[in-house]
Amino acid sequence: MMQVYRLAALSDNYIFILVDEASRSVAVVDAGDAVVVLNFLKDQNLSLSMILNTHYDGDHVAGNRRLLQAFPGIPVYGNAIDRGRIPGQTVFLNDGDRVQVGDSVGRVLAVPGHRHGHLAYYFEASADLFCGDVIFSAGSGRIKDCTPEQMQQSLAKLRSLPDATKIWCAHEYTLDNLRFALTIDPDNLELQSRMLEVKELRSRSQPTIPTIMGFEKRTNPFLRWDAEAIRSRLGTTGDVETYTEVRSRKNQF
Repeated sequence: MMQVYRLAALSDNYIFILVDEASRSVAVVDAGDAVVVLNFLKDQNLSLSMILNTHYDGDHVAGNRRLLQAFPGIPVYGNAIDRGRIPGQTVFLNDGDRVQVGDSVGRVLAVPGHRHGHLAYYFEASADLFCGDVIFSAGSGRIKDCTPEQMQQSLAKLRSLPDATKIWCAHEYTLDNLRFALTIDPDNLELQSRMLEVKELRSRSQPTIPTIMGFEKRTNPFLRWDAEAIRSRLGTTGDVETYTEVRSRKNQF
């Protein structure tokens, strides 16, 4: 099976190290800080096999070049449409492609919304989703070069994954996201309970990631565009209209 290690980096980023236990193949997802990755690999006596990128923003790819200096010739994965944007990219992916970390196989999901070329990697056998800045715990990424329709469709694509899916998102934004979510869905008892839990975790500087897809479906307002309680509160009807209103309010929160 695949082991996932979560590394805190920069101000609020997470970098993920994937280790296939049988082969000892190692991948890094969104290496925004090479030093954090190199220190971990040294401590664990591991050698990097590949770099997986969800999108090209600097806090996700800034460590690529230095990692390639330390491990020359390893493949660097990213969206085919981001050719020239991701440092060191050698593998150009499309929706439905596969990536392999030893014996662990991940499906490539094109999820435009935050960035046009944004990808997610879904490892079905271990129920692990690496989704960059598309879904956060209780939130979702800002729309940078796409449309609300594209983001809502991408979120719907990810929302269709099994409830047991572990969501390894790239930022520790949960507490602020929950504060906003409660303005949209104030009577949601699970949401209220999650706020108390997260306040306790963050008071001890503990991570809130991964989160679980089934829980996010019930509590994350960015995935609940078809919930009558939210539509009634916002005065919206359609899926895209409701998502867009939630996004607009979060932008101003």
